[in-house]
Amino acid sequence: MTEELERTTRINYLYDFYHSLLTEKQRAYVELYYLEDYTFSEIAETLNVTRQAVYDNLKRTKDLLEDYETNLELYHDFIKRQQYYQQIKEYAQDGNVSKINDVINELETLEEE
Repeated sequence: MTEELERTTRINYLYDFYHSLLTEKQRAYVELYYLEDYTFSEIAETLNVTRQAVYDNLKRTKDLLEDYETNLELYHDFIKRQQYYQQIKEYAQDGNVSKINDVINELETLEEE
């Protein structure tokens, strides 16, 4: 996966987790740029603002999403859960019940945090 695609995917996940903490205006910018794939010019025209305003708002909102993640770690925990589920699948295929129980215990610990 390219670096730009990884960044976009991360922002999309962060948006999924934290969109309710954003203002309506911030949500509009992120949705148009990251979800609808609008260009800065198209967003500027749609929202009747300058391209610089689009850039500034997207940058601030992206930084805000990263701040939320730093403090709340919902995306981080989501990724950890996905890794644990993958381990369970692998251990189930191998018939390694003790390893499955270990991973389940780790999942339970994550849920308690």
